[in-house]
Amino acid sequence: MKTLNDFDFKNKKAIIRVDFNVPLDENFNVTDATRIEAAKPTIDAILAQGGSVILMSHLGRPKGVEEKYSLKHILKTTSEVLAVPVQFASDCIGEEANSAAANLKAGEVLLLENLRFHKEEEAGDVAFAKELASLGDIYVNDAFGTAHRAHASTTIIAQFFPTEKCFGLLLAKEIDSLNKVLKNSEKPVTAVLGGSKVSSKITVIENILDKVDHMIIGGGMTFTFVKALGGKIGDSICEDDKQELALEILRLAKEKGVQIHIPVDVVAADDFSNTANTKIVDVNEIPDGWQGLDAGPKSLANFEKVIMESKTILWNGPLGVFEMESFANGTISLGNYIAASTENGAFSLVGGGDSVAAVKQFGLEDKMSYVSTGGGAMLEMLEGKVLPGIAAILD
Repeated sequence: MKTLNDFDFKNKKAIIRVDFNVPLDENFNVTDATRIEAAKPTIDAILAQGGSVILMSHLGRPKGVEEKYSLKHILKTTSEVLAVPVQFASDCIGEEANSAAANLKAGEVLLLENLRFHKEEEAGDVAFAKELASLGDIYVNDAFGTAHRAHASTTIIAQFFPTEKCFGLLLAKEIDSLNKVLKNSEKPVTAVLGGSKVSSKITVIENILDKVDHMIIGGGMTFTFVKALGGKIGDSICEDDKQELALEILRLAKEKGVQIHIPVDVVAADDFSNTANTKIVDVNEIPDGWQGLDAGPKSLANFEKVIMESKTILWNGPLGVFEMESFANGTISLGNYIAASTENGAFSLVGGGDSVAAVKQFGLEDKMSYVSTGGGAMLEMLEGKVLPGIAAILD
């Protein structure tokens, strides 16, 4: 696996695919610079060696050129994070981009305009990728969030750098962290899968059953399993057409010696609202008109025991509707157990939009071994897929 360490960047121009798809407010100010900060170590390392850096990214889902999706809006924040003035080219190909890249001196940084202003980016157009490639000497992919897309800048461009291509520090760390769970894990291994639907996690469950000792199932998925097993779930969310599948997962897990842990009690509410009436009920006895919206105290005590005995922990998905304070306790408690287990020496990997949002919201981010930057990409790796952006560098 080629990384920055395999190259000397002195007097070289590194063209780096970063993921600067950051949120902006109505005045186009960056509201969360995490993704820019995540790319900083790679950029710093290249500049420190006397190289220069050309950054390319997308922002949003523009239909052609749209002012609100211009990367010029993030120029100020990017300069502040990198602590160097960042130049800007108002297109990612063409005369201005070529001229700006050609005149780039050692230690300088150039940000190209939004790749997705050209439909050729998402189409994986070879000619477009070739134009991008002509700007730099070494191609660096540091965008895990888009590594599962075979776009021009994430995958196709790599063919124009047969030997001069590598992973950035962020992408290398993402791959390493996932491999620690999927390939080189210390046992016992526990996967916590939450969220609302079994259907969105089927392939993940099937792929990791061979790699884990325990699987905690929480969130809305719980009720598909409970109903399949004959429990009464009241008005709780449920995928009726996935009940057979839930039973099949339980059967497979038993066959493979994997212990599945499902909540035994829940915080039930008489309305999907933060101000609803609530009560703790047995997961199999949720009354009509009530729905389970968080894991109950007995369930959390069971989960805590499993987490504290684990040496490797994967967390993907919340245990309840944590966006509402009344139903956040399960997710917060789970986060605290994983943090404590991590402090005791376990390796913990958090990934998937909602889990990442939860650890950030509750101040637990620094207490996890690694928090993934790519939701979709991480899920596809957990499903056992080879991501095109990664394959292109390994090729």
